[in-house]
Parts: sequence; structure tokens; C-alpha cells
Amino acid sequence: MFKNIRKFFYLYILRKKYYRTGECKACGRCCQKIYVKHKDVIQTEEEFEKLKKLHPFYTYLKVIDKDETGLVFECQNLDPETHRCKIHKKRPGICRRYPQEELFMMGGTLAEHCGYKLEPIISFDEVFSKVKKRGENAKTAGIFKKTDN
Repeated sequence: MFKNIRKFFYLYILRKKYYRTGECKACGRCCQKIYVKHKDVIQTEEEFEKLKKLHPFYTYLKVIDKDETGLVFECQNLDPETHRCKIHKKRPGICRRYPQEELFMMGGTLAEHCGYKLEPIISFDEVFSKVKKRGENAKTAGIFKKTDN
């Protein structure tokens, strides 16, 4: 019963599609090679400079590359030796909530060997059986009529 309540809460109250499971392994990979989306993925340094004025989080980031997707960043609060956050207790909300399912919605992935996993709330088997059932119901309701030419 608890499982069904949890599923309902995540799907219909929080409007989530994934459960976040696992825990942080403190590898620091999530703080490196980051794309930042503000409406769209940030493409230019001019756009980035404007965003830095809007929110302090952006001031922690440093541009390290640019590719076909957009600018690539890394967080300046990541200690390169320990791979730990220098401001962990005061880190921004976006870091506290990592990983969020929006990462997948943008086509992103978790870093290799990340301790977190995002697991679908509704499994593929559940989706497939619902689709199959709808198809069977449609056939019995006469929606799919065979036509003679």
C-alpha cells in the first residue's frame, strides 16, 4: 500500500517521472563538464555574463569549453585534489537537488560511476501492458473496423 501511495504522490502531486535512488559518492564529476539551461542551453559568454547578474549561482561557474550543444562549465567550488565542494554546507539549491529528472529531459546523463540512479516510476512493462490493453479494448469496442474495398 505504501508503494502505491508513494507512486501516486510522485506522479500526481510532485509531477515526477523518476525516483532518485542511491547516494553521492563524492567523486565531483557532477561539478565538471556542465551545461547550463536558462530557457535554452547557454550558447555565448555574453548570455552567461547577463545570467551572472541574475543569480549568484552562476558566479561559481567557469567556462571551460564550447561545443555544438553550448558552453561547457565547471564549478569553481570543486576542490581539484579532494573532489569535494568547498562550500558544501552553503551550496546552492541546484546542487542540493542533484540529480534532477530535468537532466534526462534535456538529453543529459549521469556521470559514469555516479552513485545516484533515476529510475522510472512507471516501468516499461506497466506502460506496455496499458498500451496493449487499450489496443484490445479498442478492438472489442469496434474502433478498428475492417473495411472491404
